[in-house]
Amino acid sequence: MLQVQFIRENKEIVLNGLTKRNFVNAKTIIENVLNTDENRRATQTSLDAILAESNKLSKEIGGFFKSGELQKANLLKEKTVQLKEQSKQLSEKLNELSESLQTLLYQIPNVPHKSVKAGTSEEDNENIFSEGTIPVLGENALPHWELAKKYDIIDFELGTKITGAGFPVYKGKGAKLQRALINYFLDKNIEAGYKEFQVPHLVNAESATATGQLPDKEGQMYHASEDDLYLIPTGEVPITNMFRGDLIQESDFPICCTGYTPCFRREAGSYGAHVRGLNRLHQFDKVEIVRIEHPKNSYNALDGMVEHIKGILRELKLPYRVLRLCGGDTGFTAALTFDFELFSTAQGRWLEISSASNFETFQANRLKLRFKNKEGKSELAHTLNGSSLALPRVLAGILENYQTAEGIKIPEVLVPYCGFDFIT
Repeated sequence: MLQVQFIRENKEIVLNGLTKRNFVNAKTIIENVLNTDENRRATQTSLDAILAESNKLSKEIGGFFKSGELQKANLLKEKTVQLKEQSKQLSEKLNELSESLQTLLYQIPNVPHKSVKAGTSEEDNENIFSEGTIPVLGENALPHWELAKKYDIIDFELGTKITGAGFPVYKGKGAKLQRALINYFLDKNIEAGYKEFQVPHLVNAESATATGQLPDKEGQMYHASEDDLYLIPTGEVPITNMFRGDLIQESDFPICCTGYTPCFRREAGSYGAHVRGLNRLHQFDKVEIVRIEHPKNSYNALDGMVEHIKGILRELKLPYRVLRLCGGDTGFTAALTFDFELFSTAQGRWLEISSASNFETFQANRLKLRFKNKEGKSELAHTLNGSSLALPRVLAGILENYQTAEGIKIPEVLVPYCGFDFIT
């Protein structure tokens, strides 16, 4: 959530940034925010003046009673009754304006970083880096969903029987490869200085609001309505919310966290051939990295996250590319996002496997996550997160790119985790 003061002091920057995002009615909603805030502040000033006058009169009334001047005391008491009614009305107005302002602010996405270009869709994203060799497969190469069936390592039909489409069952070496990837990703993150956490897989509405899932993405989350809890769409939500409401010290930076969680997404409206197999699921596993950073270092930290993810894909020897997302494709809460995509040779297409984002103060403002600077004043921290990595499409890429006529070769770095080097 943007800060009103930032909007007020940087109106043109905000409007230009929202234009990059193709945000409809940006000028109107910004004017509404500023007018509502001005009205709120004027109401607060009036309320403060009345409360101050009431306090002053209360002291005077006490003095008159002590001196026996009852008539003067009673006259002032009548005036305090009037002031009390005025303060009640102003308090109600102030609450209404504060709620209206909050509702307006919830509708405004983050302002993109200056490096983000305007654009309307993923077609306008910038390819800024690519690495790895795309393997040449034989004529009989299969997509991962057919490989999974051939080697009996993932059962999509069984998952449909148990739950529904988008909930696969991993079997035998497929389950062990999945577990190997989770452990490998966690170990790499820990080696890089991230502290591991195991967090709840359901969160309350306050947590979902703090990281921006509510009220923007409620239709994409599974909701346990009886308890008003949400199944997490990403580990970012519970991990980041561990710091909600905290006032940290400047010496605490950087705070680096990692954790494995299953993730749950309704993916409403998803259909077609591009969602076959592991390409898009309702439940999937992911290892997340989250950073809480000093504002001066957050973009250096983002660059470090990108290099860290590159290193993992380099060890897996998977062909990948890095995209800088355009304004129209950047997520609601992010200021700058880099997407990682690996090439699925059997499908002949790029698959997104990770996003690394800097949210600047956008999440921290909702989280009320602050730090004390060297002058002793509190400032909003910057939050960042990235997938390191999301498993389904990484697994799909391994199955497809490492397939041979004899079976599926396991990437060398994963062999110690799997205990086998081939799936036959």
